[in-house]
Amino acid sequence: MKKDIEKDKEEMNNERKWKIWIKKFGIRGIIFFTVKGIITSSLIYFLGKNFWSVISEYVSQLFK
Repeated sequence: MKKDIEKDKEEMNNERKWKIWIKKFGIRGIIFFTVKGIITSSLIYFLGKNFWSVISEYVSQLFK
């Protein structure tokens, strides 16, 4: 019984958080930050992969 009450309270807090975010930034702001995060994450991922391949090639050429 207590667990159900705690889950309900947790769900209500999550709903309140979304409402606060929407009031603070608006729907356009939330979409903007989501797209910005996706672009930033993909840039870090792909540039990071390329960075390590360049470094490994450089180091392997030093020791040849």
